[in-house]
Amino acid sequence: MNGAETLVKTLLKSDVDVCFANPGTSEMHFVAALDQHPEMRCILCLFEGGATGAADGYFRMKQEVAATLLHLGPGLGNGIANLHNAGKARSGVVNIVGDHADYHLKYDSPLRGDLDGISGAISHWTCRAENAASVAGDGAAAVQAARSGGGQIATLVLPANTAWDEANDPAEPIACTQLERPSNAQIVSAARALCEPGTVLFVGQRALHGSLSQLAGQIAAKSGCELMADFLVPRIERGSGGVDLTRLKYPIGENVALMRHVQHMVLCGANRPVAFFAYPNKPGTPEPDDCRITELCPPDMDYGWTLQAIADELGVGPADRPALVSLDLPGVPTGNLTLEKTGAALAALLPENAIVVDESVTSSEPLLAATDTARRQNWLHVTGGAIGFGLPCATGAALACPDQKVVCLTGDGSAMYTLQSLWTMARENLDVVTIVFANRGYQILHDELANVGVKQAGRNAARMFDVEDPTLDWVSLAKGHGVAATRVTDMDEFVTALRKGLATTDPYLIEVIC
Repeated sequence: MNGAETLVKTLLKSDVDVCFANPGTSEMHFVAALDQHPEMRCILCLFEGGATGAADGYFRMKQEVAATLLHLGPGLGNGIANLHNAGKARSGVVNIVGDHADYHLKYDSPLRGDLDGISGAISHWTCRAENAASVAGDGAAAVQAARSGGGQIATLVLPANTAWDEANDPAEPIACTQLERPSNAQIVSAARALCEPGTVLFVGQRALHGSLSQLAGQIAAKSGCELMADFLVPRIERGSGGVDLTRLKYPIGENVALMRHVQHMVLCGANRPVAFFAYPNKPGTPEPDDCRITELCPPDMDYGWTLQAIADELGVGPADRPALVSLDLPGVPTGNLTLEKTGAALAALLPENAIVVDESVTSSEPLLAATDTARRQNWLHVTGGAIGFGLPCATGAALACPDQKVVCLTGDGSAMYTLQSLWTMARENLDVVTIVFANRGYQILHDELANVGVKQAGRNAARMFDVEDPTLDWVSLAKGHGVAATRVTDMDEFVTALRKGLATTDPYLIEVIC
């Protein structure tokens, strides 16, 4: 075997069996090794940001690590924005990045760059394989790193000669070390605090879906504390049967109002909430100045164990039922098209256990409000704020959960960053309905200009914010990538298109003129 073959076998031994790929010349031996192992599913992405975003979406829904295959420094650089989002979401991703043969680096060929520097800027763990014999062990260590701390970005740099030189056997999987836990004294103190008036249990990560979400809800029911979560979270279970909690908003002013009464905030599986940006004469954090903050268990520690320990300390039992959201479906709206009506149509028609990837940006708030009491859904948000997240994340989520309908909500400006993901959806026959809200610009930037005190945008600002002249044609763009599409301008057209998209298992795109 050569080094590349030992790496593929090691990844498979470590239960990494999906690779989102955009390879180049320096990765050809790794490609050849992948070709000998059909049990490794290789997904071609036509842009590296599509590969890294898909790996993020895959982990969020399946809680399993996928690999990406990227080409040298420029390839990794192209994938950085969605690795940033994945890092903020604590998604586990293993990047395999080819490099020149180590003896060729001295010639400073055109594609040579500071690959180690680029990797170090975005990865929690980076390793450069020294020789073919080390590749397998490095691969096992990369998977271990990606699974550590609740999920991390791990990057293995693979010089071409370490891939083609003769190597030994593949490496065995490496078990992750146990996550850190708070002390018993901290658990006791936190449990007491949660029973005091004005205390919030602020949760995140996997405490927002599944059994941990229910446990957090039971703790709130037992202690009387308020359950709260941030706005942009990796995954949250919403709708009927989901745990009822207070969710922060995007604008810092609204969050200040939401937290005005909070006297003590206990963080578990979440970081301290902060304003998305600094603004003149506005606070950087939403809680009152005299609010106590207990950073009990950050996202890289064992917050699942911590919640159970708090529940045990409080004596939580089956009688302590969490407050759950009740089903309340609206009627299917008609008439003129508004975002509120669009949200109502989604709420009325979304199937049970749909996965909603939300990068609708300025369109998001009315869509979220309308779907609060819809059928159970999982929503995935752009945790790091780097746009171009929606289409790739929906791709990865659909591959992770082929039996669940995926709906991607995206602005037209955001979708242009990674529209190549439509082609991957078509090639893989992914069950994704993409809804593009075509407001013909980066509307959020108009809002942010106002937030810093500029009352009206001038000609230069308008031309930097507006996506017009020429107007993007999303129906043509989708069809050019192999995805059926339609354009809608009123609610009757939207409802007809949405019913059609939800009824098919092929990818489908709806352009909403708003």
